[in-house]
Amino acid sequence: MTDPLTDSLDAETRQRVEDLIKEEEGDANQYKGSLGIALTLVAVLMSLFHLYAAYAIVPAQILRATHVTMVLVFIFLTFPIAARFKNRLMLWDIGFALLAVSTLIYAMLGGDDFADRNTYPLTTDVLFGSILILLILEALRRTNGWVLLTVTVSFLLYALFGNYLPAPWTHKGYELARLVGFMYMTLEGVFGTAIDVSSTLIILFTIFGAFLQFSGAGKFFIDFSFSVMGGKTSNVGKTVVLSSFLLGGPSGSGVATTVTVGAVAHNMLAKAGYEKNAAGGLLAAGGLGAIISPPVLGAAAFLIAEFLKISYLDVLLMATVPTFLFYLGLYVMVTIDARKYNMSEQKIESIESAWTLTKKYWFHFFSLISIVVFMLMGFSPGMSVFWATAASLVTSFLRSDSAMISYDTFQGKAPFWASLYNSKFTQALSGGFTQVLSIAATCAGAGLIVGVVVLTGLGLKFSAIVLDYADGSLFLTALFTGLVVWIVGLAVPVTASYIICAVIAAPAMIKLGVPDYAAHMFIFYYAVLSEVSPPTALSPFAAAAICKGDPYKTTFQSWKYVAPAILVPFIFVLDPAGVALLLMGNVKALAAANWSEIAWIVFTASAGIVALAGGLQSWFILKTSLIERWVLIASGVALTYPSAVGDIGGFAGLGMVVVLQWLRQSRQQAN
Repeated sequence: MTDPLTDSLDAETRQRVEDLIKEEEGDANQYKGSLGIALTLVAVLMSLFHLYAAYAIVPAQILRATHVTMVLVFIFLTFPIAARFKNRLMLWDIGFALLAVSTLIYAMLGGDDFADRNTYPLTTDVLFGSILILLILEALRRTNGWVLLTVTVSFLLYALFGNYLPAPWTHKGYELARLVGFMYMTLEGVFGTAIDVSSTLIILFTIFGAFLQFSGAGKFFIDFSFSVMGGKTSNVGKTVVLSSFLLGGPSGSGVATTVTVGAVAHNMLAKAGYEKNAAGGLLAAGGLGAIISPPVLGAAAFLIAEFLKISYLDVLLMATVPTFLFYLGLYVMVTIDARKYNMSEQKIESIESAWTLTKKYWFHFFSLISIVVFMLMGFSPGMSVFWATAASLVTSFLRSDSAMISYDTFQGKAPFWASLYNSKFTQALSGGFTQVLSIAATCAGAGLIVGVVVLTGLGLKFSAIVLDYADGSLFLTALFTGLVVWIVGLAVPVTASYIICAVIAAPAMIKLGVPDYAAHMFIFYYAVLSEVSPPTALSPFAAAAICKGDPYKTTFQSWKYVAPAILVPFIFVLDPAGVALLLMGNVKALAAANWSEIAWIVFTASAGIVALAGGLQSWFILKTSLIERWVLIASGVALTYPSAVGDIGGFAGLGMVVVLQWLRQSRQQAN
């Protein structure tokens, strides 16, 4: 089966990109023959099971346990224990898979008494629970590597031996039986919030993304973006920004967006005059925006809704303005690029008009809004993505080249079952389940971490330590929290870093009066930004492979492009008025809010982003002097802080630079 993400790359580059993805997400076996067919069909059945669970009612214990078990089974059968066993199904892999199934069967046969005795578990309970925990740890190692495994084991050791640590880290300590009982026999540990979200939302959105991927929505969004922007070399950067937004919104995957856009745009960026590392940096920055862009966002966004017990629609609402500011920063940066490097107005190639493309593929736009539309109609997030997936399947048949099942299958021109198996429909269902394996393993491991935090009270201890170091200062508390999220994010994926920091760091800001939703969005935003820092910088590394650049120089360039948006999270935690950027956190509060205040804060933040972009690029209308550059940076910082003094100073500085540069440009044109 082909991969639409990398099909348009040359063989060498495609291999490098695939190797990077395997390094980050695990190097899965590629089985052929009857074993490959069997695993594909089981993956299809698991996707159908989760779609059924969205429509029907499946008890939480059964759904979560089945989800974890089948994820473990697939990981052991498809991810080798070591590289030298690649593409070979070994007996121990089968043994691990059978052990995973046995833990599910044991839990299901336990009935109501099973959960009731979690405080004083039987010896067999501890045995099967210990087996499950060890299997999860091994699954983490196979899919995410040693770092996340080490972090998870450290938390477990803290639960068992924390009583030997000095204050303020000490706790009473927990015996193995108590720890295993809590993790295995309740809905608080392994089967807690993270797995709940993984089994009910993340996998559904992954399936939805796979349907869009295989129906050709990605190619349409890129073609449409080039057409709207005129197809000129000077506008290639803007095209990357627009296509990253259109593709990233329903995708929610940074690396998928980076690779899909990069596969088409990298040659055009080179023709436009972008240096290869800068081109890769722009592609990675655009892909990063996918993780914070409605309607899907990254997997961690679903956890925000679950942790705070709010509607996912409220999370989408909160992400709207930060997403706008993120892409505004990118747009201004590439606009300055075109002036700074004097990019030509050369036409790249003849492309179809936006109107022609829209007439042909208008139904792909529905994917951008369908989930939100269904939620506004009153459907739950799970049901919304279910119907959005169904709608994308039905509308794909409006054209033969986008049909998820070939017209020939229904017209008798091809063998029915063989054609169905090789169809985009089967590939999407299979990919929807297999693509969630790494995230689901992360969520299971995160369940262990959250369980330890709940048992030991580590979150309150950590918050007390942060508040003590910050001496009650909200600014220092936010700064320390951002640094903690950053450091954790350097080692583990976005989902894991959000979960860890949400339970240990968010309480400190909440204690100082920051609304809980603002604190969680702050942590989510910085967990996403940490994704462009080594060693977890998959998007920049993939972009570097595509553009033939240096991975670390590309990562540095990606930082240049996202830098204007770095201050945005501080706006909505340091001042009560700043939550206007989150549109007050929910629909009801927004309806009663002061809209003029919201508009003003969004306007000043936007002006601040523009000023920061100019200062960081050392270019605005013209090349800036040293003084102009620092005035722009200072003005950008002042404007992004919601205060009257900051706004006055910021607009004064920005206005001064604009006037000086306009006068200088007028003199140059006169001469």
